[in-house]
Amino acid sequence: MKTIYKTTRRAVYNLTVHLVLVTKYRKKVINASMLKRLHEVFSSVANSWDAEVLEFNGETHHVHLLICYPPHKLLSSLIANMKATASKTMWREFETELSKVYYKRVFWTGSYFVASCGGVTIEQLKQYVKSQDSPDV
Repeated sequence: MKTIYKTTRRAVYNLTVHLVLVTKYRKKVINASMLKRLHEVFSSVANSWDAEVLEFNGETHHVHLLICYPPHKLLSSLIANMKATASKTMWREFETELSKVYYKRVFWTGSYFVASCGGVTIEQLKQYVKSQDSPDV
């Protein structure tokens, strides 16, 4: 399978991460309507950051996203913007449901899980770097 790279004026890249966001106190508050809306919100925010949500799904207390983002964007800032926008949207559109569970206007935990992902393993990359045709010393 050939890797498809994206380009900017100064970079060729394929930066993809797996992001997991968990609801505050792991409360089971996400229903089907919220999950659909979260996908729309995350995709919209990603688009405004020149990023892309490649895959999205979730359960009642957490969501998973595969995100491709450009190297000139700070990943932690993108994630913070996604969390804040999603939280505000959920409270604006689903206040009745959320206020039954939360006394404060919270939605996500303060933390998140993120891991880089790609087409090759670290060992394969190490071997590729080692096998370069270096000039004789």
